Amino acid sequence: MRSRWRWAPGIVVASMLCTACSDAADVDAGGEDASVALEGGPEDDALYPGEEWETGAPEDHGIDPTRLQEAADTAEGHDSHCFMVIQGGKVVGEWYWDGWDRDTRQDVFSATKSFTSTLVGIAQDRGLLGIDDRASDTITQWQGTDSEDVTVRNLLSNDSGREWALTTDYVGMATLAADKTRFAVELGQDHEPGTWWEYNNSAIQTLEAVLEQATDMEVGDFAREVLFEPLGMGAEYTLDDAGNATTFGGMQASCDDLARLGYLFLRNGRWAGEQIVSRTWVEEATVPSTELNSAYGYLWWLNRDGHWVEPTGSSRSEGDGKWHPGDPQEVFMALGFQGQIAFVDPTRDLVYARIGGMGDSTAAFLGGATGDLSSLAGGPEVTDIRDAVRAALIDE
Repeated sequence: MRSRWRWAPGIVVASMLCTACSDAADVDAGGEDASVALEGGPEDDALYPGEEWETGAPEDHGIDPTRLQEAADTAEGHDSHCFMVIQGGKVVGEWYWDGWDRDTRQDVFSATKSFTSTLVGIAQDRGLLGIDDRASDTITQWQGTDSEDVTVRNLLSNDSGREWALTTDYVGMATLAADKTRFAVELGQDHEPGTWWEYNNSAIQTLEAVLEQATDMEVGDFAREVLFEPLGMGAEYTLDDAGNATTFGGMQASCDDLARLGYLFLRNGRWAGEQIVSRTWVEEATVPSTELNSAYGYLWWLNRDGHWVEPTGSSRSEGDGKWHPGDPQEVFMALGFQGQIAFVDPTRDLVYARIGGMGDSTAAFLGGATGDLSSLAGGPEVTDIRDAVRAALIDE
């Protein structure tokens, strides 16, 4: 491992039990368990891609081809670079613009968070941490402070109560801090854990410390070993100037990478006969993780009926009902600034991915810090494409 500032050298995460113990395989004496061992289920009969996906005609998959092309035209009109639609395990539509192809990658902003959440789930499945562990077991600076009782679950749910301000989060940490983990760890506590929901990038960046200590691996190396390579992804975590993986955002990913993550969750964590992350984790990550926000799970955006809250910009936007009224409440999303998205609809066995123009990433974050965060949680890049895809689905 690299030599750099650390939080608690030599400390082993105290809790070696996990909520998914019934699903998880024992880690062998060498700590090299390759995956979670589960008996096969209906997911084993599903199609999975190798290097390539199988393809199918939209009309054979309950999708109107003319309207699907209109959805692609809508995506193109929103400065998209790629748009990929999978139904029943087959690609039924795939488009690239601006010189992109299936292997082209860029920053997908906060869609990164859903990958980070999945790594936490895999670590818990392997008995390396428990999400009800106190983060201060690893981040010893928090011991004896108001942050001492913040749990890993709080960090995943965005109800940690950790210090947050628009400029601190989007400029101080996300844009300017050379050592983003140190910056995030050294912030204070605004609210008692579990009492306030805030989309807090800095709090999520502290998961870099938790994951590294729990796994005894760099986050990027752990991701490649347990997630990226098993799924055939080429995604990569971005490193800050101190060498920390930026767990809150910044991942370099393609539409294919996003689609594979979405498809893994559509198949309840199973991939071609291997349980990558437990079904229990998938189920818990994609339902509301806190009563404070029905639209948020463990770093996944949801559509459950209840009281939803969006990221705070110049004002706080919240309301009642489903966040996206036209969609089933079962849908969930990995979602990033300016409409980077992996959209999963279990009711239609459907996944689609879209990556689009982001301009200069620093300018984008600085622009966010002025208060316009509409494209982070559901701007026109998300809503217009979503509506067009929904219009292409043939009623069953």
